[in-house]
Amino acid sequence: MDRIINPLATHIQTVKRRLMVMGATILAALILTFSFSAEMVAWLNRPFRNQLAFYGPTEALFASIKVSFLAAVILSLPIIFYQCWKFIEPALLPKEQRWAIPLFFVAGGLFALGLVFCNLVILPLVIDLFVSFGLDRDITPQLSVGTYIDFNVKFLLIFGCAFELPLAMTLAAMTGVVSAQVFARYRKHAILLCLIVSAIVTPDATLFTMLLMAVPLMVLYEVGILGARLFGRSRDNNRIDLPLDPDLPMGTAGTRVR
Repeated sequence: MDRIINPLATHIQTVKRRLMVMGATILAALILTFSFSAEMVAWLNRPFRNQLAFYGPTEALFASIKVSFLAAVILSLPIIFYQCWKFIEPALLPKEQRWAIPLFFVAGGLFALGLVFCNLVILPLVIDLFVSFGLDRDITPQLSVGTYIDFNVKFLLIFGCAFELPLAMTLAAMTGVVSAQVFARYRKHAILLCLIVSAIVTPDATLFTMLLMAVPLMVLYEVGILGARLFGRSRDNNRIDLPLDPDLPMGTAGTRVR
């Protein structure tokens, strides 16, 4: 029993230590990026084109902290990816461990692509749609900075993390945990899960924003299946062939008797 508990305890301690390193890195980056929070709020305010307002003494402060947190996560990505890589590295074969540096660039590129896609396509579309809906009814838009920044930051983080889905699926196939055939077999379940996740994580509960999140997730899932097929570990690599002694007799099923 101790042999089972001790490795488990060591594994939990390793996870805890790596999470603490990532948390400390994000906190240090948050302190650094907070001084540029005003410029970042102005950047996110571009699709709205109106002056934001705040209706509570601390609303502007917490909005600045949220946008600084987003920037801190982006700056901390190298450390976050490195800690995640060191966590899964023991499960990989030596030839698969050579993918470390390319994976760093792929993970960072996918996260950045998710941010760019959300900032240039999704957010302007959503904000313009909802603001135009009010303008058509002669309602003057006056958005609070807290609500607006919270809406933007959540969307950006969600899409940045969502674009890591193909990489996560490919890594799972590389380690032999799941094969591309399993991903393809459960495609219908994945589509349903994309809809459920989109309904939960999107900042508002409208069908339009849910679909804007669910459809890219479905496309990313298909990309992940392709990556799992190209780079996944085959079943033959997972099978362990023990050396056989030719002097041992053959069993009735045609296998060596040990």
